[in-house]
Amino acid sequence: MGFAGRDRRDAGWGVAMMEHAVLIAGGGPTGMMLAAELTLAGVDVAIVERRVSPEVVGSRAGGLHARTIEVLDQRGIAGRFLAEGQAMQVARFVHVPLDISDFPTRHNYGLALWQKHFERILAGWVEELAITIYRGREVTGFAQDETGVNIEISDNQSLRAQYLVGCDGGRSAVRKAAGIAFPGWDPTISHLIAEVEFAGEPKWGMHQDEVGPHYLTKLDDSSLVRVLVTERQIEQAGEPTLRDLSEALITVYGTDYGVHSPVWISRFTDMARQASAYRDRRVLLAGDAAHVHYPVGGQGLNLGVQDAVNLGWKLAQVVKGTSPDSLLVSYQAERHPVAARVLRTTLAQVALLRPDDRSKAACEVVSEQIKLDEPRRRLAAEMSGLGIHYHLGEGHPLLGRRMPDLDLVTANGPLRVFTLLHGARPVLLNLGEPGSFDIAPWADRVQLIDAQYPGTWELPAIGAVPTPTAVLVRPDGYVAWVGDQTRTGLADALTTWFGSPTAA
Repeated sequence: MGFAGRDRRDAGWGVAMMEHAVLIAGGGPTGMMLAAELTLAGVDVAIVERRVSPEVVGSRAGGLHARTIEVLDQRGIAGRFLAEGQAMQVARFVHVPLDISDFPTRHNYGLALWQKHFERILAGWVEELAITIYRGREVTGFAQDETGVNIEISDNQSLRAQYLVGCDGGRSAVRKAAGIAFPGWDPTISHLIAEVEFAGEPKWGMHQDEVGPHYLTKLDDSSLVRVLVTERQIEQAGEPTLRDLSEALITVYGTDYGVHSPVWISRFTDMARQASAYRDRRVLLAGDAAHVHYPVGGQGLNLGVQDAVNLGWKLAQVVKGTSPDSLLVSYQAERHPVAARVLRTTLAQVALLRPDDRSKAACEVVSEQIKLDEPRRRLAAEMSGLGIHYHLGEGHPLLGRRMPDLDLVTANGPLRVFTLLHGARPVLLNLGEPGSFDIAPWADRVQLIDAQYPGTWELPAIGAVPTPTAVLVRPDGYVAWVGDQTRTGLADALTTWFGSPTAA
């Protein structure tokens, strides 16, 4: 069962330990979202985060895709982000915009919102949920046993948890300590990115040469300049410095424009790697700890948030004893292929965006095809996250796909599907004769709602699908079972996803 954090003296370690059901290494978007999901499910969770403050230095990632907005809407917090961002079409492949304004979703757009604002807003929700955060510390090692994990943190103290989840980025100490391989592709492109000030007036905008793209742009109304410079050397040791940035600017522009006062400087490449396993017994990985790739297409933050929402309710049920440990197998089974697809798509875009003539020719041909309606719809569904399909078996097209946010008609008035998911609880939606379902053995875990929907059922890139008589929706918003004229397989689906039936 889940338990509240408490002190414990472990004879093997000889120190007082604070216990939690789940400990998350890393308090970025993935870690915070996972902590929130576990808390909504009634599981005690804590985050270990190396940053002393929740403030993010620099702008970092710049947008949310449609499915991520839907995920936030499923928890009732999308409005917080929409109020500060700019709704716009953000999905694209290479240089081709992918318009999703004709998609059947309440959020047929993306959101331009810098990561620093996304994290600030998400941190506000985490604070409301009263989640414990150990700031200014990081996980330095751990030891697993049959019942949990003893975790060392950087202030020479120890924590104990039933499960440890590494959400600690591409250089994940948790992944390395677990001995999980991180195979993939080495970098072929390297960029410096920074927010700085210039003494001189620069050459604004994009500049492309034989090495790659470079750009200089003003940030808001401040004196800050956002810089991206493609480096001529791929392998660089250590963290980038102001001198590195100055030398790179001189190489490209013939001057560094008197660069000074850096807010932050970072380096990123087109390295693409994915963890060979998302789990080693009681240790799991999510977000960048499980997969890294070039940021073209803006997939990273979105991928991590959706990892968290897939894992959270499953891990909560295992911790609480509702479901067996084997439920966690589905986390990798579902999320590993999604990230692998993102890596493949990203590698393809990198190849098409190279500055040589052959790549340019290939990019032109591919771009012409993408502008056609059918390829545009399919690729846009993939890039926006709206086309994710978990393979849960054969049957209705809804099975394993996101549940549309329908405007339902109930005896108590109108009701949105996503409103039913605010508490991160599953729901069986009965669209046939009211009172025709009896799920008493699962009533403590699954909501049963009698409703009607008079409209057509549609899915992005697929179009209209047959109207079901019932759907079983998981807490992450994906359909686990679809009923037609029979209830074949419902009991099995309820048991598979939400545990064995409770005896009367």
